[in-house]
Amino acid sequence: MIVVTGAAGFIASFFVQKLNQEGYEDVVLVDDFSIASKKANWENLIFTQKIDRGQFFSWLEENEKQIQFVFHLGARTDTTEFDTAVLDELNLNYSRQLWRLCVKYGLPLVYASSAATYGMGEQGYEDKHELVKKLNPLNPYGVSKNEFDKWALFENKQPYFWAGLKFFNVYGPNENHKGRMASVVWHTFNQVSETGAMKLFRSHREDYKDGEQLRDFIYVKDVVEVLYFLMHHRQNSGLYNLGTGQARTFKDLANATFRAMGKESNISFIDTPLDIREKYQYFTEANMDKLRAIGYDAEFTSLEEGVKDYIQGYLMKD
Repeated sequence: MIVVTGAAGFIASFFVQKLNQEGYEDVVLVDDFSIASKKANWENLIFTQKIDRGQFFSWLEENEKQIQFVFHLGARTDTTEFDTAVLDELNLNYSRQLWRLCVKYGLPLVYASSAATYGMGEQGYEDKHELVKKLNPLNPYGVSKNEFDKWALFENKQPYFWAGLKFFNVYGPNENHKGRMASVVWHTFNQVSETGAMKLFRSHREDYKDGEQLRDFIYVKDVVEVLYFLMHHRQNSGLYNLGTGQARTFKDLANATFRAMGKESNISFIDTPLDIREKYQYFTEANMDKLRAIGYDAEFTSLEEGVKDYIQGYLMKD
């Protein structure tokens, strides 16, 4: 039995789809399943049970002998959330409780961290454990993720195998419910479909031209391949970056979207909203040496190929 939290959400629901494709059907989904906009993500999956996240810990205590692996991918992921009590409850306290149960019952655990922990990148983008205490995230969401990473690293009792994955900019199917927090590919597709044009954030720094802010964009299909690899690997515990290792501009991404839609590029620029302007990352790029060093050798999908597959294989069919 494989347990996946956040199973109604973006990455987790796509990972369950990957498990199903690989023949795993004894899967337990954990989430708040009352959110109508997420129903399409999970209603066609094959699973044994779905458990409300509020009932999960008592269920785990009763069923621990049947569990082979826990993927904790559920979290409050809104980078504009400033209610630290909500973030503490869902991203810190809930995760700590699950960690302790995995220790108690000898269960392997993979959980979602975030590249938001790196802040402005003052310490670079290496997943070295000794850097975690020095990181300065830009928003309460990033702080909550980094606080859990710090706690996990220095906790005396740890699961026999654990990995915290620092997701960079993930895009792909099953993100329709995310609204403002959905990927720029999703927003570009919808804007172009409605208006024939795309508005990107203007640069507010002299060292970056408009649209040339850089991110490490990774396709969700690559993310779930890494999750699947770790499920079988079960050694070399620690924190791992999960990007492609190659930063690309937002303009690159928008142009790839126009091409995938068979349209001429039509890009203009708007001011970055004030509520995120001072906390806006202009560059992220995952150092992927650590994951490669433990044996993950699959190639990551190029931005152009990923965007094409996402748009032509999913968004244009919805």
